[in-house]
Amino acid sequence: MSTTTTATATAVRVLEIDQAHSEVAFSVRHLLSRVRGRFADFAGTIQFDDAQPERSSVTFAAQTASVDTHQKDRDAHLRSDDFFAVDRFPTLTFASTRISHEGGERYSVEGDLTIRDITRRLVLPVEFLGNATDPWGNEKAAFELELTINRKDFGLNWNAALEAGGFLVGDDVKIHIALQAK
Repeated sequence: MSTTTTATATAVRVLEIDQAHSEVAFSVRHLLSRVRGRFADFAGTIQFDDAQPERSSVTFAAQTASVDTHQKDRDAHLRSDDFFAVDRFPTLTFASTRISHEGGERYSVEGDLTIRDITRRLVLPVEFLGNATDPWGNEKAAFELELTINRKDFGLNWNAALEAGGFLVGDDVKIHIALQAK
């Protein structure tokens, strides 16, 4: 007697990031408080397999010239060679190399973040917020993450010493990303 086992393949859904319903934001210490900003122009693809997350992947790119802190002079400085050097490095990118399910709705997304042609391997703590169908029948999925990076790891080194000691801009940048994909 023989037994045949049939493996059921699950579908990998290809989802495009919906920029109108997503946010790529950051904050960094500036003097005594925190400056908040965002990237207004970004895109990406999520290949998501609910049943086998290790088959999933993410690619993402933000246009560095779209940096926006709601202050024109500061934004111009961020676009300059002191920071993003947007003429030479127009995009920052992330490409996953491995995704693992951590339990519940939590995933670890390991991959390469590139800013100013400097690439560092990171592990992003991602929460899957769920699936829904919008009123027009479009299937959506949502994800959210928060992490902190050191800006100097990516060549964003500019700073100014303060008369009382310390520096004008903090090294740690808190990043918050909320993505809705379709």
